[in-house]
Amino acid sequence: MFEELERINERPEPFQFYTASDLWTDEHTSKQMLSFHLNEAIDVSSRNAEFINRSVEWIASDFNIGRDFKIADFGCGPGLYAAALAKRGANVTGIDFSGKSIEYAKEVAAREQLNISYVKQNYLEFETEDRFDLVLMIMCDFCALSPTQRKGILRKFHRILKLGGSVLLDVYSLSAFEQKEEDATYEVNQLNGFWSPNKYYGFLTAFKYDEEKVALDKYTIIELDRTRKVYNWLQYFAAEDLEREFIEAGFSVKGLYSDVAGTPYDRESSEFAVIANRV
Repeated sequence: MFEELERINERPEPFQFYTASDLWTDEHTSKQMLSFHLNEAIDVSSRNAEFINRSVEWIASDFNIGRDFKIADFGCGPGLYAAALAKRGANVTGIDFSGKSIEYAKEVAAREQLNISYVKQNYLEFETEDRFDLVLMIMCDFCALSPTQRKGILRKFHRILKLGGSVLLDVYSLSAFEQKEEDATYEVNQLNGFWSPNKYYGFLTAFKYDEEKVALDKYTIIELDRTRKVYNWLQYFAAEDLEREFIEAGFSVKGLYSDVAGTPYDRESSEFAVIANRV
């Protein structure tokens, strides 16, 4: 037992393990995530409905979205942004590897006759011959990627964008990183049964990596017949560091904002958004 507890509390190297599929493709947890997406009052899997409405209005206005404007929505979830932007005339491709979310999104698009193509796939592996005017990656998905994965996804964005096309994404700031603390907690059926429909024992070990500005929530879920570990990594950014990553990938940064609804940039904000143009 002591050795097992040692393993539960062991600190891995930053981004040593990648377990996103355990969160988004597991039958039970993906169903839980979809319910969070569709709860309009909370900011968990998606932003709350009021924020999304403001965000969509700003995006549609700032990018002059209309007929034949092509958007790729990376990590589209159940299509909350994709559907709203398609209603403004955009031709949208949504990519997500949660089967539950994509199934829901397709049902909405069919029912409302929206011009959206949904792809059930890990967006790190997504390839297409299409060329887009705008790439979206919203809800700080970029922060969950390792430095190598981020370089790869920015190269992908550059490849699939039209010349002069734009990326809009948001990230967590160093101000938010300063608020993080290391911790270790244990609970029966942790997070109200989020991880399994069966009884389980859940351990959460939270780590901070001060030099890399990375945080990790490491979940160990122990059921009768299996033990799982899920690693939820988050990279936190200074504006100049994020801008450097974009420039190295062949982009120029057009603007910084405190969120993807166009709120003026505040360095103390817990997150911020960037618009970068392909050059």
